[in-house]
Amino acid sequence: MMPLQFLLLWLTGLVSLAILGGGIWVAWAWYVGELIATAWIILAVLMLLYSVAGRYLVLLMRPGAPDEPRSERGGRQMRVKGADGSDLQVEVHGAEGLPTLVMTHGWGMGATAWYYEKKHLSGRFRLVVWDLPGLGLSTQPGDGQYSLERMAEDLRAVILQAAGSGPVVLVGHSIGGMTTLTFCRMFPQMLGREVAGLALVNTTYTMPLNTITAGGLLRAIRWPILEPLLRLTILLSPVVWLMNLQSYLSGSAHRTTSWTSFSGQESRGQLDFAAYFDVKSSPSVLAKGVIAMLRWDETATLPRITVPTLVITSDADKITLPEASEVMARTIPDAEIVRVAPAGHPGFLERSERYDEAIAGFAARCLGAVPPGVRIVRRPQGATPAGRG
Repeated sequence: MMPLQFLLLWLTGLVSLAILGGGIWVAWAWYVGELIATAWIILAVLMLLYSVAGRYLVLLMRPGAPDEPRSERGGRQMRVKGADGSDLQVEVHGAEGLPTLVMTHGWGMGATAWYYEKKHLSGRFRLVVWDLPGLGLSTQPGDGQYSLERMAEDLRAVILQAAGSGPVVLVGHSIGGMTTLTFCRMFPQMLGREVAGLALVNTTYTMPLNTITAGGLLRAIRWPILEPLLRLTILLSPVVWLMNLQSYLSGSAHRTTSWTSFSGQESRGQLDFAAYFDVKSSPSVLAKGVIAMLRWDETATLPRITVPTLVITSDADKITLPEASEVMARTIPDAEIVRVAPAGHPGFLERSERYDEAIAGFAARCLGAVPPGVRIVRRPQGATPAGRG
């Protein structure tokens, strides 16, 4: 979740609650005789039906897919003690001895977001997936404070305690990529030793309001509106959670998620899967993470990265505009870029085969192993890499 999504979630939650409350009031007024016409009770019924089942109308307008994502847990599960006092949930998929990928999800999601990657890659790689603190099955930090530096320390703990022997490739989506960049600044000695390569997936290198759709507007309202709203969310977390639940049931969250996160090509299962993360996550935790993002910048870290880096972007990403990925690919010394179309911010859901093919080929090159079924495309000397959409 990024600031744009956060603002729209508040707006849709308020509208959804207003429709529910309006439906209840109209039904009550008709019952006691303040409103007499039959049209009023019909309106009340429609408003209440929309409030509890509107999402089905939204989902019916999307095509289904043969393999829809599900919130599944599996593999070998373990707990890792984070540097900030949190207990981190870690899953390990794939056989011992396979090349290892450590995968960090985006904010507001969880390790279950890697549904397709666990299916497509765990036969060729050993996948270490984990829940960021306060999300999924991981607990919050002991003092409830969030920063990208702490998340980078947690990532280091996962690498050292769960990744096993041998170097790994770090895969990070959105805030997962931001955490990876902070990790590179804080622990440069691990690059080339414990870490053989980075895959930065639909992420940014600077404060997200600089690389997001409507960034100018969002920067203008940051202090008078956005930051106070984030603080209010922390104080009113249970109320905001009810708003998010109502938004999900009415389908408002689905429409917002479709516009902000996807390209319009998502399946109904992918849309519902992504929208439901807002219900599963604590609004207080989400707000604290967004506040941490607004105090973050790793521009200076990019030219100091000493391991091969894969940057993946998509044409319809409104949350981290493709221009951010272009800057990273130009600035990181040994970087290549893959562009995927059509896809939005969670492109690994919409176009999982394309994303997973790129990650698998890159990881195989970094780790000096070619798992079965991975096709490696080598670029001519001096060529500029680019993925096909």
